[in-house]
Amino acid sequence: MVSAQVLVARGLVRRLGTGAAAREVLRGIDITIDAGEFVSLVGPSGSGKSTLLYLLGGLDHPDAGSVEIAGEDLAAVDDDDLAKLRNRLIGFVYQFHFLLPEFTALENVLMPLWARGGGRSREDRAWGADLLGRVGIAEKAGKLPRELSGGEQQRVAVARALVNRPRLLLADEPTGNLDSVNAKAVYDLFRELNGGFSQTILVVTHDADWAARSDRVLRLLDGRLVGDERRREERA
Repeated sequence: MVSAQVLVARGLVRRLGTGAAAREVLRGIDITIDAGEFVSLVGPSGSGKSTLLYLLGGLDHPDAGSVEIAGEDLAAVDDDDLAKLRNRLIGFVYQFHFLLPEFTALENVLMPLWARGGGRSREDRAWGADLLGRVGIAEKAGKLPRELSGGEQQRVAVARALVNRPRLLLADEPTGNLDSVNAKAVYDLFRELNGGFSQTILVVTHDADWAARSDRVLRLLDGRLVGDERRREERA
């Protein structure tokens, strides 16, 4: 039976520095996110948002506390198995697309499958092409990143994050490098993924409109979770 709780974080603490110079960036964070939720994480610069996202995604290790994704304890495995868990359970979208310039849009999408020894079959390539269609750029599959607009490149990055059918999609300022038109298009894409495919999504954002249109808003201040607002009834 698949748990309704996709993400469970308990007592997360992260310190930077050592000795007397050490400071707590995160101070005992507890978060639970259920399947199908669309959640924004907001807070001023320096509040610890990106640090928290990296802990939740298994890209960094907490000094205290635990993270479970789909029932898998990220601290219970070694680094090699953690990388496999990330690849299987989590999709990442960043402010910058990080596409490899010498590979086509479709090849960039398939890279997470390549990392698992797949991505070469007709079925895998068809799935990658289908994802490009779902994000609205099917006709760009054979284009190199330099032949795509900024918004199109970010759509490729979203398709790449989804190619392993992740239980959780994490995004760090996914519209921070886009103009308002493309930012709205990326938001609409995330909303479609959430509504049409029940994709569970957690987004770090400074975009007030994005946060206002999320189902739930987590507020971080000085390394502490100070707000948890459910806004489903206000969703546009």
